[in-house]
Amino acid sequence: MIRRSAGPEHPDRPWTRHYGPGVPVDLKLPAGSLVDLMDSSVRRYGRKTALEFFGARTSYRELGTAISRAAAGLKKLGVRAGDRVALVLPNCPQHIIAFHAALRLGAVVVEHNPLYTDRELRHQFEDHGATVAVVWDKAVEKVRQLPVDVGLQTIVSVELIPAMPLVQRMALRLPVPAARAARASLAAGRHTPWQAAAPAHRTVLPWKELLAAGELKKKYPRPAAGDLAVIQYTSGTTGQPKGAMLTHANLQANAAQGRAWVPGLKDGRETVYAVLPMFHAYGLTLCMTFALSIGARLVLFPKFDVDLVLKAYKKSPATFLPAVPPIYDRIAAVAAERGIALDSIRFSISGAMNLPTATVETWEKATGGYLIEGYGLTETSPIALGNPFGPSRKPGTVGVPFPLTDIRVVDPRNVLLDRAPGEEGELLVRGPQVFAGYWNRPQETEESLLEGGWFRTGDIVSADKDGFVTVRDRIKELIITGGFNVSPTEVEDVLAEYPGILEVCVVGLPRPGGGEDVVAAVVPAAGPGVDPEALLAFARENLAAYKVPRRVAMVDELPRSLIGKVLRREIRDALVAGQ
Repeated sequence: MIRRSAGPEHPDRPWTRHYGPGVPVDLKLPAGSLVDLMDSSVRRYGRKTALEFFGARTSYRELGTAISRAAAGLKKLGVRAGDRVALVLPNCPQHIIAFHAALRLGAVVVEHNPLYTDRELRHQFEDHGATVAVVWDKAVEKVRQLPVDVGLQTIVSVELIPAMPLVQRMALRLPVPAARAARASLAAGRHTPWQAAAPAHRTVLPWKELLAAGELKKKYPRPAAGDLAVIQYTSGTTGQPKGAMLTHANLQANAAQGRAWVPGLKDGRETVYAVLPMFHAYGLTLCMTFALSIGARLVLFPKFDVDLVLKAYKKSPATFLPAVPPIYDRIAAVAAERGIALDSIRFSISGAMNLPTATVETWEKATGGYLIEGYGLTETSPIALGNPFGPSRKPGTVGVPFPLTDIRVVDPRNVLLDRAPGEEGELLVRGPQVFAGYWNRPQETEESLLEGGWFRTGDIVSADKDGFVTVRDRIKELIITGGFNVSPTEVEDVLAEYPGILEVCVVGLPRPGGGEDVVAAVVPAAGPGVDPEALLAFARENLAAYKVPRRVAMVDELPRSLIGKVLRREIRDALVAGQ
């Protein structure tokens, strides 16, 4: 429920006077958990379409039944409140069903990129200790091979093709190259090793068996709003990614804030495109929690494919599209080539990387709607600021704080000292969407969450007198590529294992259209030298594709400070200059 304030501006949040038309200053956040949110949507929108996947539609009532059956199956596997359930899935109906089924038991969902390598997955499974994982069949063998000591006992294998319409499934069986290629991109081979012989310590069962246990008893205890709902891994500057703990209240609050930010949306009548992966915090909130909370039709894409998007658009035109700039550019360009009007899309929110003005102009001309930029992090569930949908927006900034959100710009060396408007400093955020801390990382939690609930973002920004924030730099050394965060240290640790490397430093170089490319500066050891192509092949075996360097630069030495610290900024500047 939304409660509008009596006045035009909150006394402690002067930026609220720049909110778009109809955006409330204050919110009364929903009580309960995400289980209650889903139950409410099932009751309110029962016969309406909740999910669409390659044209196959699932109603809210059918979705509620599937969630109950999956929850009963997870319970039969021994999942209890507080247990972690790992999801290693692309966008598909089973992803949403498994997500809400785990929450219904009071369990904690842990999201994983299904394209991660076994090395990347091992670290995360060792960290969270899930005993049950719901996994895309193409990734099952990779997960099954995880060492015994990670504690994983049961893998539920999910096939995407059975969730598609019959006509589509039959087309994929045709003995033609296009059908074979499409089938290979969606499913594992017919005879996979895990089907032949699963090890004694780890069981693999198909998704349909999980649903065979019947529906869950309605009296099963529900989680509370403050309970942990999701562990979302986010890259840091100290090497391996760490798990941000997001509560039911965090995720519900951010969905409510997003709903309030776009008052022109009509509950039960919107169509949202899930082109963003739901294993990413951005896609998780906007393409799952937010969309389903307003009774939207959520059109699911296992990966971004402009042809699939425009094909879906003919039958179910999008009205709300959260994405990243390259996706907007690609859709607009191809739609223009094919003479496809995009005028059903009224609202679009871009995040995860800088939004170029040219992208805004092209997209708004193509749709007649708004495209605004938002700002957030995994630790803020993820959205904390946004440009208003309206004439008060300021291109080039990431906007103003969402309702119930406070910010400060402080001296990064002394967070007690606030910067004046226009001065640069570190951005601190406080609000109901701020996470509960890092899983099994008490020291890093203490360093990031300050007294009073302030979260240190690690971003250097400036805020004008109206509260509009411009991101200037990052204290954290993260590389943002294609909307994903990459830890340079994690990539360096992998590359350093390759024979013949003395030292390596990984940096992000700016792309003309926004975002960064991962680039490695390598100091070879004495000897025969290092073959850059072989090094990149090694990286592809051990890292997700978006983390693999775009190129390798051989250098004689890495610049260092007086205390011996590698100066990433100097390396980055030298590579930008072509030195």
